[in-house]
Amino acid sequence: MADSCALTELEQCRRCPRLVRYLAELPPKGGRSRSEYWNAPVPAFGSPSARVWLLGLAPGAHGANRTGRPFTGDGAGDFMYPLLHRAGFCSQAEAVDAADGMVLQDLYISNAVRCVPPQNKPTASEFAACRPFLAQEWQQLSRLKVVLALGRDAFISFLHFLKGQGLIERLADYPFAHGVRYPLPGGRWLVGCYHTSRYNVQTGRITAELFLEVLRQVDALRNEEAAP
Repeated sequence: MADSCALTELEQCRRCPRLVRYLAELPPKGGRSRSEYWNAPVPAFGSPSARVWLLGLAPGAHGANRTGRPFTGDGAGDFMYPLLHRAGFCSQAEAVDAADGMVLQDLYISNAVRCVPPQNKPTASEFAACRPFLAQEWQQLSRLKVVLALGRDAFISFLHFLKGQGLIERLADYPFAHGVRYPLPGGRWLVGCYHTSRYNVQTGRITAELFLEVLRQVDALRNEEAAP
């Protein structure tokens, strides 16, 4: 998780009125009650000493918004965690809830937007409102080597963060595509990947082999020695 100060700030965040309203009105599914849902900004998962940061889009309405842990309890995580396990980035293949014993290995996971948005589509202002949390994580992840952004929207929001920090000049110099990799200041890398959403899996836009190939690339980059 993020440090306690940042977590408290995240828990108390009410910067996006549309998302606050949506959280208050979202009906539960699967015979569950609202009391069984996290229904709040979802904190990061993993250690600040991780060298790899996986950045998703936003919590799933009945996944992370229910469990309180990124990519847990929905189709995107059901596809992703077994492959992360095969690649050596987590301790087990199954992600059920925040108390299932999952341990990430050299991996930190968060989202570009921390509250579930309607239709899974954050607005530009909602992306911007969450970028201070990206800034906190960028500072906290002292050993960071690779940022793996899942999907175009998370990728572009991270580029906006980098530009706001003066680390890049033009977003157009970093076009999104599956498997792209770009060097960043400080010997770090930005890698793009199609999102592991249920839709992308069902349509074949992302497959197990495509995701594993990106993870192999990330593994090589995290172990790459910095140039003298």
